[in-house]
Amino acid sequence: MNDAISTDSIALHRGLLTLDTHIDIPWPTGPDPFLDGPRRVDLPKMQRGGLAAGCFAAYVPQAARTPENEAAAFERAIGMLHAIRSMGRDENGVSARVTATADEIAAAKRDGVLAIVPAVENGFAIGGDLARLARFRALGARYLTMTHNGHNALADSCNPRKDLGDELTEHGGLSPLGRAAIVELNRLGMLVDVAHVSRDSMLQAAALSLTPVVSTHSCIRALCDNSRNMDDAQLDALRDVGGVIQITAVAAFLKQDAKPEAVTVADFVDHVDYAVRRIGIEHVGISSDFDGGGWFAGWQNASESANLTAELVRRGYDRQEIAALWGGNFLRVLRIAEERAG
Repeated sequence: MNDAISTDSIALHRGLLTLDTHIDIPWPTGPDPFLDGPRRVDLPKMQRGGLAAGCFAAYVPQAARTPENEAAAFERAIGMLHAIRSMGRDENGVSARVTATADEIAAAKRDGVLAIVPAVENGFAIGGDLARLARFRALGARYLTMTHNGHNALADSCNPRKDLGDELTEHGGLSPLGRAAIVELNRLGMLVDVAHVSRDSMLQAAALSLTPVVSTHSCIRALCDNSRNMDDAQLDALRDVGGVIQITAVAAFLKQDAKPEAVTVADFVDHVDYAVRRIGIEHVGISSDFDGGGWFAGWQNASESANLTAELVRRGYDRQEIAALWGGNFLRVLRIAEERAG
């Protein structure tokens, strides 16, 4: 942690259940997560940075929608979920536990154990087979990011892929399959993640889902005009359904055309401030997208997580508010999803 942070801020940070809602893992091979290595997130960095929990995503890149590619995407997602689950063990002085519910995440914090929360990024991984969602949930997945870059069979993306033949829109938001997928996600108690989807897809998902939708890694369009960010109408819709936007550490989402070295913790918290003022603190959270493109000066890896807490303290947020931002709000929507699962 940064030596310039006050001991009070460090103590506050260490006492919080801090949850980063979007972290990528290396695939197919990578450094041992129990060793302090070259990745922006590994378990020693989480421990050193007082980061209590992380949602680790089984990310599947978009490809042409052929049966062969869809089968390969599903197998990749399954393999990655198994790899994420394998992080739940004790090794090299670090204890980690795979957690399937909000209460289990909270219990891990009380026990001094890092909480591992599996997720799946890109609905392309299910192809046209909704039964695959239950397979993901059985392996612990708590949310599905509906799209990535490029439209898929479920929904339009905010970033169409011309190289895959995408037009600006394909489905006009959600497809019929995408609507059915949301119903199934609700039944399974998995969250609908609207990061990466188009504006129409996001608004339709918010209106349809019986549980609050989340964006696990997005920023504010009014502060940075990027297609991955949410405009005021989207923020309002998120608030109206009880959802959460998790402000993320991708430099280009925080400042227009900025490189990570020129982006600061203050720039990040500017986005938090805007969202809090617009839709209320109960609808805002924190994520990194580490090892998927996220980082900036002051939050280069998980070991520097306390720098965000220190900036929030400096701006006048109290302990309860910081706890809500650092994971409490996300746990609230997880619990709602669990309660409404069918």
